[in-house]
Amino acid sequence: MAHAVVEEKSGKVVIKNIGLLLSGDLDRPILDADTVVVQDGIITAVGKEKDCDIAHADLLIDAQKTCLAPGLIDSHVHPVFGDWTPRQNQLGWIESTMNGGVTTMISAGEVHLPGRPKDIVGLKALAITAQRAFDSFRPGGVKVLAGAPVIEKGMTEQDFKDLADAGVKLLGEVGLGSVKAGEEAQKMVAWARKHGIQSTIHTGGPSIPGSGLIDKDVVLEADADIIGHINGGHTSLSEAHVCELCEKSTRGIEIVHNGNEKVAIAAAQHAIQLKCPHRVILGTDGPAGSGVQPLGILRMIALLSSLGNIPPELVFCFATGNTARMRNLNCGLIEPGRAADFVFMDRAQHTAGRDLLDSVRLGDIPGIGMVMIDGLVRCHRSRNTPPATEVPVIVRQHT
Repeated sequence: MAHAVVEEKSGKVVIKNIGLLLSGDLDRPILDADTVVVQDGIITAVGKEKDCDIAHADLLIDAQKTCLAPGLIDSHVHPVFGDWTPRQNQLGWIESTMNGGVTTMISAGEVHLPGRPKDIVGLKALAITAQRAFDSFRPGGVKVLAGAPVIEKGMTEQDFKDLADAGVKLLGEVGLGSVKAGEEAQKMVAWARKHGIQSTIHTGGPSIPGSGLIDKDVVLEADADIIGHINGGHTSLSEAHVCELCEKSTRGIEIVHNGNEKVAIAAAQHAIQLKCPHRVILGTDGPAGSGVQPLGILRMIALLSSLGNIPPELVFCFATGNTARMRNLNCGLIEPGRAADFVFMDRAQHTAGRDLLDSVRLGDIPGIGMVMIDGLVRCHRSRNTPPATEVPVIVRQHT
């Protein structure tokens, strides 16, 4: 079900009896706390039940010793309008992804719109319209940050100022339009940055008609804020060139589901070796030719942990707090003042793992028992994940 953005308040929400609290913060991934208090969609307290004010809750949830984590953030999607994708002619893909624990999505360009305008007036109009539409409409409750224009030849600094003044905060993937040379891209990326617009660059071989190879030299020269799908979308640069990008650039290292999995693992491991794991963020790059992946972020977490030998509590940070900080979002971390976007998880039934983290370390995705966005329950037991061993229980709800 889609939701218009209205002044719906959660009231006071108390979540108690949490068995594992993942913070989203790489520097402190697991918190010694069992209770979270929310007021009108904002976290107000995180700690032990005895130290928190849990009285007079409008909604009281017993987590049943399951895991509470920040809602997952998909750093790379290609929405169009509403909850439909023409790429797969599929309805409800965003709401379905919410059932995979994703509470925020970030557009890398509305490139799949049939007849997408490529003239400067048209591309600006599309970006502003997409930004406005998703700012007012949340499919399944998911926060979709959209309106990411694909830059084309002939744009001037004034065009970027116009976009910023209208509320556009993102650029679509550099390289999907006619701007493909490093020097030209660098100029436009700098204009965007000057006016507060964050940029992402396509990395690797072409993914759709009109896109082209963006090699390591173009990525380095363009100096976009995010090295988009560093492991290819779909075709990756060589592992050596990807590692060189990690070393020579200081920008975000975005790893996606719809890319080369071997290179995904290499990029994450290399970032850790370089002592810059805070730069790693996760996306799906869907919808795409390989389809829509409602569990794509969970699958990436399991992949990087099990085959990349990275502790799962750290990989969860790649998909939450890292992205929130890099994208300047008020979510992704469980701490007072942040949006109450949560996913309740437990180990899947019949996994070989002893607990949630051990099951992810073994390569199994967890079962989701509930998803909350701004303190409001958006789904109970997920229809897409395997069934969780335990699920949270609503003890009391005032309506």
